[in-house]
Amino acid sequence: MAEKYNPSMLFANFNQDFSCVSVGTRKGYSITNCDPFGRVYTKNDGARGIVEMLFCTSLIALVGAADQPQSSPRKLQIVNTKRQSMICELLFPSSILAIKLNRKTLVVVLENEIYIYDISNMRLQHVIETSKNPDAICALSSSSDPSYLAYPSPVPSPTSPLSTPQPSSSSATDTPNSGDVLLFDTRSLSVVNVLQAHKSPISFLAINSTGTMLATASDKGTVIRVWSLPKMEKLYQFRRGSQRTRIHSITFNAMSTLLAVSSATETVHIFKLSGQRGGDATRRSGGGSGASLSSVTSLDGQDGMEGGYEAFIDGKKKNGTLGSSIRRRSFGLTRNIAGSVGGYLPNTLTELWEPSRDFAFLKLPTAGAKCIVALSGNMPHVMVISSEGFFYSYNIDLENGGECSLMKQYNLLDSGEDAGGPTSAD
Repeated sequence: MAEKYNPSMLFANFNQDFSCVSVGTRKGYSITNCDPFGRVYTKNDGARGIVEMLFCTSLIALVGAADQPQSSPRKLQIVNTKRQSMICELLFPSSILAIKLNRKTLVVVLENEIYIYDISNMRLQHVIETSKNPDAICALSSSSDPSYLAYPSPVPSPTSPLSTPQPSSSSATDTPNSGDVLLFDTRSLSVVNVLQAHKSPISFLAINSTGTMLATASDKGTVIRVWSLPKMEKLYQFRRGSQRTRIHSITFNAMSTLLAVSSATETVHIFKLSGQRGGDATRRSGGGSGASLSSVTSLDGQDGMEGGYEAFIDGKKKNGTLGSSIRRRSFGLTRNIAGSVGGYLPNTLTELWEPSRDFAFLKLPTAGAKCIVALSGNMPHVMVISSEGFFYSYNIDLENGGECSLMKQYNLLDSGEDAGGPTSAD
């Protein structure tokens, strides 16, 4: 089925606390408040392919749109909407695919590189070479302490079933995406952990508001896994469905008690993050197998290593601990067996518990649209942005779950004049 979209809308996303929606169009960009719903800022100054907010401040990151007159997808502009001023402009060697922000860090994602900036002075801090990442798969925690960046690992871990010897002439950027995820600390500029999250290539990553959980999905789209940060212990495993599909968004609510997932199907699933811990993940301090696994999943007591992925791997190889540290964080192991026979079981036998089904769900009015979903921080509402240019608000029964009911529908592209006011003062 061909994806349904509004040709006038080039970009739409929620801000970090899901209180606003930023929209990029062929004419410019706008900011809309979610509750109560209403346009609060519009600027028609040329096509915008990316429009990212910093929470509800007047700081906006803008990127031009490809194939549009006087618009460059390689140029990043940081603007202050309250003062109507340009803070800085940066030009990159290739098209900017995504922008991620928290209060300390700005991340620019290109197909083969990730640039990390100090947002207080826009000083470049670090450049990460990645495998080819045309879908800009990565996640930055909205919290700034800790401030974690997760992205597909540039090479499979040595214990990954996808790991194959690479020709000596190949580079990290030529390596196909594995099911491994690398966790990077943007404050210390060091690799924190590497995780074998899935057998298939990673398709989506999301970090919760406090930087303590990571959700992962593969390109199969059937299973969603949630891991603790920074130790990368599996906490939950959810079944989205049995049919392969593309995951479009994964979002934690503000309290990290719910997880919403949208995909190429017309159903949005909401999973409950309480009372269903995978593999006895709640046993954090007791003896037995729980304590044993905890002791080996902290990178053997070492802090993150400077120099990026290569330094991390080299250090582990020298210490002879790379295989064991990653293997015990692989998707197949549960706490109950890791301390005894986990290291000897084949991957096909170690997935011993059935993924949990959704707690609640909703059906979109039309099929075929790409949707981004979020959970309101102050009301029992599920909010959805559609590629057709609509904003939907659903009511969710937080006690009983079940099917969510559509309450309101709005058009994000209602005409608006160049007008006033930022979303809030600095």
